[in-house]
Amino acid sequence: MAVKIRLRRMGQKKAPFYRVIVADSRSPRDGRFIEEIGTYDPNNDPSTFNINEEAAKKWLANGAQPTEMVGKLFKLAGITK
Repeated sequence: MAVKIRLRRMGQKKAPFYRVIVADSRSPRDGRFIEEIGTYDPNNDPSTFNINEEAAKKWLANGAQPTEMVGKLFKLAGITK
């Protein structure tokens, strides 16, 4: 099973809010997920995000692959493998 760390879109139309989740790569964007590890709100200026570092490092150590945007958030938060 290929596991990805990616964003799940929430919120209203034209006002997105995202949750950082760990999910099977075959599941749909807003579908089933394994664990929620953070949030990201691009509507604020500057954008705000909150990530559980412990959980993120655990999933990265277990082989989960972050998407491009989640990788950028991890870099800003100082989270590496």
